[in-house]
Amino acid sequence: MPLNIPNSLTWARIALIPFFVGIYYLPADVIGPDDKNLVATLTFVAAAVTDWFDGYLARSLGQTSAFGAFLDPVADKLMVAAALIVLVHLGRADSLIALIIIGREITISALREWMAKVGASASVAVAFVGKLKTAAQMSAIPLLLYDDQLGGFDTRPFGTLLIYVAAVLTLWSMGYYMRCAWPELMKRSG
Repeated sequence: MPLNIPNSLTWARIALIPFFVGIYYLPADVIGPDDKNLVATLTFVAAAVTDWFDGYLARSLGQTSAFGAFLDPVADKLMVAAALIVLVHLGRADSLIALIIIGREITISALREWMAKVGASASVAVAFVGKLKTAAQMSAIPLLLYDDQLGGFDTRPFGTLLIYVAAVLTLWSMGYYMRCAWPELMKRSG
């Protein structure tokens, strides 16, 4: 496991998850509900920025590694899953939406691992619809975490709309990746 700046940032993102979730378990006399929302939102946004930054640094510093390529998406999926579970617990996201998004992430991760094992990983490389799904998720989650007025703009309705858009894109992207992998799945089944 190479310990370099990009991998350290990825580990930091994973380390933020207990802090991010734990904020909501602090007593109200330590931190009020609005401050919990603000700190959680800022933590999630910092993790999202770190995700972009560690990839940029890995490429620009020539510090890409197989371990980093494995760890980075794991960190992303853990942070998104934690945020969705928190949002369901707070009543700001529907459990079906969380199940769709988390279930897709597990399914496609397993599919990619299997496709890599059989030497066909190029068939399930990241597609544009997957990037759209990620953009919708990463926009919706902070809006739902913040759950307040932002310059006269109520974040919850727009965050709710975006999380539903993310769920639709999630299903669409899963269908796309499954369709790409289908010939290989059929060839190797049985």
